[in-house]
Amino acid sequence: MTTTTTARFLALESKVWDALATGDGEADEQLLTEDFLGVYGSGFAGRNAHVAQLRSGPTVLRYELSEARVMSLSDDLVLLAYRADFVPNDAAENRTETMYITSIWRREGETWRNVFSQDTPAEE
Repeated sequence: MTTTTTARFLALESKVWDALATGDGEADEQLLTEDFLGVYGSGFAGRNAHVAQLRSGPTVLRYELSEARVMSLSDDLVLLAYRADFVPNDAAENRTETMYITSIWRREGETWRNVFSQDTPAEE
């Protein structure tokens, strides 16, 4: 896939992170499909659970996404894999955490929404 395509999906993914950093549950909900599935160290989560984490405000203080790559799964599905370095809102001493994340974006009409995400903690 092209650099333009990678930048496009990284920008979409950044909107999810922006919602986490601002505590904007409404924006988060709009970016996720109704059947969204998140796979995390704590287990599985649907869209409602992903949005619910923002009820108490932002969950991330700051973030940086890098090493992005995309893979076309079909005309309407794109996999984005990348590295996320971030400081959780509840981190002691602003400790940065690193995860490798895989997200699948699905085209719904003219809009792309996140249908799947899996976080893998980086080994130290």
